[in-house]
Amino acid sequence: MAMQELFTTDIGLLSVFTIGFILVMGVYIYRFVRRHMAEDERLHGDHSHSH
Repeated sequence: MAMQELFTTDIGLLSVFTIGFILVMGVYIYRFVRRHMAEDERLHGDHSHSH
């Protein structure tokens, strides 16, 4: 019954969309941060040995 309410009512669909959006945003931010951390290490890691 709760699942039917979740996917058939306006507020239920809004909740599903909001939860989905937050999860997608979290994954995107995680991947974005990891990619930039690796890039920064690659760029600055080489220069740190010469100082």
